[in-house]
Amino acid sequence: MADTTARALQLLELLQSAQLRTVPELAARLGVDERTIRRDVARLVEQGVPVETLRGRYGGYRLASGQRVLPLMFSNEEVVSVFLGLSHAQAASPRPEVAAETALSKIKRALPAEDARRIDSLLGAMTSASTHGGDAPDPAVMLTLAEAVNCGHVLDIRYQSGKGIPSRRTIHPYGLIAHSRRWYLIAFDTDAQEERTFRVDRIRTARSVPGSFTAPQKLDLESRLLDLFASAKYRWQVQLRVRGSEEQIRAQLPRSVARLERLDSTGEDDQPWHRVEVHAERLDWIPPVIAALGCEVLIDHPDELRDLVRAAAARMLHAAGDDGSHPGNRTSTRARSSA
Repeated sequence: MADTTARALQLLELLQSAQLRTVPELAARLGVDERTIRRDVARLVEQGVPVETLRGRYGGYRLASGQRVLPLMFSNEEVVSVFLGLSHAQAASPRPEVAAETALSKIKRALPAEDARRIDSLLGAMTSASTHGGDAPDPAVMLTLAEAVNCGHVLDIRYQSGKGIPSRRTIHPYGLIAHSRRWYLIAFDTDAQEERTFRVDRIRTARSVPGSFTAPQKLDLESRLLDLFASAKYRWQVQLRVRGSEEQIRAQLPRSVARLERLDSTGEDDQPWHRVEVHAERLDWIPPVIAALGCEVLIDHPDELRDLVRAAAARMLHAAGDDGSHPGNRTSTRARSSA
């Protein structure tokens, strides 16, 4: 729905900005096939937009002479749907924030003043921290979440995990934020008694229940989201000590992947030691990351990671043609396990 609604607005804007638009031209501009363009035009006509069809070789679509159409009247859910659709298309725009703000301003001018103020407050609950464009959430769910964030309403949600396991939660929603092409909800899970992140496209239903809450003051959503990502409950908890700068470590292990703590000691080259904690569902991707760090690494836990690193080192030595029998040809690995 989000894509269809946003595309209808783009189509209307294209028709208003030229005397005539051909079907192939509109299809190319909107990135859809010609049949979709004809269906979209038919929807505009059904809603009272005076679109004329010109037949023949040089035919196409145009607005009726002397007509300039303001955006259609939208419900709150439809405005959120348009917002999500615009977010989905932002990556293709050279100035995505300006394009989205301009389009939303046009829509809000067509709304009653009270509705426009309400939409402003709801959209204020949605924070764009990164590029959008992934799996689009249900606009009705998004609207319910935004209202709950804005008003401090307790929610009952039905959620489906990445493994397809359904669950039901009672939550205090703190904020909505976009990150890495997806929307996330940061909330306090009252059953688990801890803060959690929920992918919004995996929330099947959301409804308000009796009760209210007060969100933490001055909550930095982006920072909190990255911390929650890094501390998520996965099968393995990896503990490393790495001698290198924070910038060097973060280049391979960003904040959303690893928690970092500087230790007091330094190495022979005055490089600081850091304790690194990584939560992971699998370990097979970590040995290449350790190699890419290019610095000394001590593996404190788990033993299974030490075995994987030894196996990876043996494969690299074999690939280098070094059987280890000649001291002058030996290649030392910088990753080693601690006692």
